Amino acid sequence: MADMRAFRDELSGWAAGGPGGPASDLAVRLGVRTAVLLEGPSDLAAVEALAARRGRDLAAEGVCVVSMGGAMSVGRYAGLLGPPGLGLRLAGLCDEGEQRFYDRGLKRAGVPRRDFFVCMTDLEDELIRALGTARVEEIVRAEGDLRAWQTFLHQPAHHGRPRRQQLRRFLGTKKGRKIRYGRLLVEALEPEQAPTPLDDLLTSL
Repeated sequence: MADMRAFRDELSGWAAGGPGGPASDLAVRLGVRTAVLLEGPSDLAAVEALAARRGRDLAAEGVCVVSMGGAMSVGRYAGLLGPPGLGLRLAGLCDEGEQRFYDRGLKRAGVPRRDFFVCMTDLEDELIRALGTARVEEIVRAEGDLRAWQTFLHQPAHHGRPRRQQLRRFLGTKKGRKIRYGRLLVEALEPEQAPTPLDDLLTSL
């Protein structure tokens, strides 16, 4: 039975220059009505984790969460999935520093900007601020990453930086770590602690 993972796989191939027919057929079969455009897989992990915590099955609701592989791909994906392509409703998150790519890409595809929410710096920074650095360090210890964290802190390049910046940088130092912690940090949130951009995105879907 086809699922959203299959649709995402076909969509990635289409975005890379392959045929769009398989993705279009799957969108119809799966009842996809909304696509959530995210810069990378750590954002995808966080969005899906918060949806699960709130008892929502996005796939069953016809919502496909898409990792685009970078902000500069937003114009391509908006064209494929928005009014020029499959005609889906689009929503998403973007980092503050990448907002110009979103503004251009969405405008070119004729996609309303209202359902795209901006993270200050990025989503990892939003989650660290929401939880507080002490709580994030507790999670790092619980995950068995204390030694790696201490080694990171001893590197001269990171001396003197605010703890929040150090933690954010640490999450990106090993392949797969940002994805894992994207989920873990969301799972550690109290119900009222969800960062505003992430909360607004889920509410809009």
